[in-house]
Amino acid sequence: MFGGIKVGHGGTLDPAVTGVLPVGMGLSVRALDALHYLQKEYVGVMRFHSDIRRGAVEELFTKFTGNIYQTPPVRSAVRRERRVRRIHSLRLLEMNGRMVLFSVSCEAGTYIRTLCRDIGEASCAGGQMIELRRTKSGPFSEQQAVTLQVLEDALYYRSRGDDSMLRAAIHPFETLLSAFPAITVKESAVDSICHGANLTVRGISAVPKGMKRGSVVSLMTAKGEGVALATSLMSSEMALDSASGVAADTLRVFMKPGTYPVFRRQKQSEAV
Repeated sequence: MFGGIKVGHGGTLDPAVTGVLPVGMGLSVRALDALHYLQKEYVGVMRFHSDIRRGAVEELFTKFTGNIYQTPPVRSAVRRERRVRRIHSLRLLEMNGRMVLFSVSCEAGTYIRTLCRDIGEASCAGGQMIELRRTKSGPFSEQQAVTLQVLEDALYYRSRGDDSMLRAAIHPFETLLSAFPAITVKESAVDSICHGANLTVRGISAVPKGMKRGSVVSLMTAKGEGVALATSLMSSEMALDSASGVAADTLRVFMKPGTYPVFRRQKQSEAV
């Protein structure tokens, strides 16, 4: 529909699963990597294979909240290795016989189908996922989602000179970065970061309050343009009190080199 530009999505939905699927176009495809660090939310239905008490289900949901072990299903796009995933919340919404309506907020890469199976095994009753809908992916919720038909209609109206519908359906990739604490970088540091350099204290214009060492942060220009994702190597207090040192380790660069002018006094190995 958009003339063959590069397109990618941020998280596979299994067959028969519905809901939010962020799609990036052009340079925004790079920014979809940020979704790996953000939570996803689902509403689903699971069925136990034999009768079980509501209290027992609620107790199981409590036990499966926090860090859990998961092995990806046989039909998956990743290697089947046991790994740790974090369940931030798991709530029982309704229960009718053996059918359970639940909501879950979890780390990216969590398999809800596997979660339902594991809960069923832990109950000794057995269980499986029946229906699933992703209600949120990172900062994007169902309220912001559009169907392909709406997108096609928006392109039709744009061809007639009205792009308001298209502007409402498509967001700048900085919307995705808004889910992270943002470090504002100086113009003199931008091009070095675009070449993969780390951010030093001298390249910082402003730091967010409450930033913790080791957290994932976004690197933004003073104009609100997304430059990169990085891991903070200092807390907010350390960055403000230090006169030198590396403040953030660059993870993923979004902005093209050359977007901002090159300052000759910069070293290629670091942003100052």
